[in-house]
Amino acid sequence: MKSFFEWFKGSTKVKRWILLIIVGVVLTCYGIAKILTSEEISFFELGKTIVIFIIGFIAIVTSVIFIQKRSLELIIEANNTSEKGKQAQSNIKSLIFNRNVYEEGPKVVIIGGGQGLNNIIEGFKHYTNNITAIVTMSDYGNTSLNARKDIKDALISISSNQNEMKSLMDLNFRHERLRGLNFSDIYFVAMTEIYGNIAEAIAKSKDVLNISGTVIPATLDEISVHAELADGTTIDQKDKIAEIVASKKERISRIYISPSNCKPAPGVLESIASADVIIIGPGSLYTNVLPSLLIRNITREIKDSKATKYYISNIMTEPGQTDDFTVSDHLRVLQDHIGSGIIDYCLADTGEVVPEYIRKYNKEGSDLVDIDNKKLSEFNVKLIQRNMSCIKDGKIMHNSDIVASTIIEMVCNDLKFHDMQNDTQYLLLQSVLKEQKKLQQKQQKALVKVSKRKQLLNQEKSRHQEEKNKDSKFKEKYSERVKSIQNTDARILENRKVANQIEKLEQTQRELNRTKSRRADDGKRKK
Repeated sequence: MKSFFEWFKGSTKVKRWILLIIVGVVLTCYGIAKILTSEEISFFELGKTIVIFIIGFIAIVTSVIFIQKRSLELIIEANNTSEKGKQAQSNIKSLIFNRNVYEEGPKVVIIGGGQGLNNIIEGFKHYTNNITAIVTMSDYGNTSLNARKDIKDALISISSNQNEMKSLMDLNFRHERLRGLNFSDIYFVAMTEIYGNIAEAIAKSKDVLNISGTVIPATLDEISVHAELADGTTIDQKDKIAEIVASKKERISRIYISPSNCKPAPGVLESIASADVIIIGPGSLYTNVLPSLLIRNITREIKDSKATKYYISNIMTEPGQTDDFTVSDHLRVLQDHIGSGIIDYCLADTGEVVPEYIRKYNKEGSDLVDIDNKKLSEFNVKLIQRNMSCIKDGKIMHNSDIVASTIIEMVCNDLKFHDMQNDTQYLLLQSVLKEQKKLQQKQQKALVKVSKRKQLLNQEKSRHQEEKNKDSKFKEKYSERVKSIQNTDARILENRKVANQIEKLEQTQRELNRTKSRRADDGKRKK
């Protein structure tokens, strides 16, 4: 009874809607009663009664909707506390961004390395906190600077506030005693000394740095990546693979690691086993994606996992690694190294990339990865084609929002197939998907406007250039004639000046002659 009366407190903001329901019921009942009790009713009275009934019905429906909305807000407020421990005021949009609700999101494991992995992480942060990034590091070992950089970049990507986290991790000290040191280096060394190894240090960083996901190195063992080429040549330095392949113009036959029996880092196999979604790639196929999959038991755990497995194909080929590769070539290499029947879906880009960026990549020996549907049919993999490319920091990359929304939409379809439309996870994902699709549409419209403006500017520039070219061609063609005309005009002006001077001299001479003749006549008269 006490909880019932709590609904009528001022803070609940429910009384107004209950009052509106009562008004709606009264109006609806009045309309029905008026029609039933009247033996004879005019057309005007009938219309008036129908309008009253409709107003009452709308009032009831509106009140029920807002009471449900307010009930959700009250549930959120009851479970969402501020830093001071007081109940935080909220609204219905908080359902999407509430951390407690986010913890019920799907468990997503992303395997890869480099900028490709970090980019994909960003898209999934909108839907869940249960993100685990299994990072293939540039170098392995607890003291490696490159390894710490890979982990640092992944931590920045998984952070809820990337800009602030990046500023902190990239901070170079200017104090005299600390000059030349970087905050992230000091942080990882300190955390490793406290917790014994980098894997445990990173796991604890989730709480220390208040990040929403988990970053795990694929292994803590010091391993090296080797490549064997089609002609039998072996390359033992990971950083030299692309260079030697490009110079020898031989394809990579296989990639292998040593020692071959290295163990996965703590938490890797557990994350894969409990995942709802496993994503492989994008990234350098031979040096970022495959090395993690070759670590002992990782591929077996992926195959045994009940999660849906996705491979995100690269948009561009990589010089010295995947020259002239198609989507099916990427899948073939994966199958040769880790076996068949592991990948369920392959995401491939169909977007039209701006030609000027394509030309930039072409100069570096890279090209678009073609989607060869005929060969893809040979693999037991479902192909998902989407326009999911974008330009980021001057580079062609996957649009992380589109990649994430595509995969999350399939998660929702799977939940719907299992008749789980009322599940909290389904409701959360559907809500966020709607919001994200609205944002994507707005961004797409903005991009279309920008591209149209650029197109108009380019047309205007080309028109001006054409006019300049026409003008320059005219000048080039008629320059001699123009010079001749100019010289002729100059000579005419000079001749006119000379003629005027001669005429003045002649006139002066005539006046002198007249003066002399007058003097001569005057002299004769005097005589």
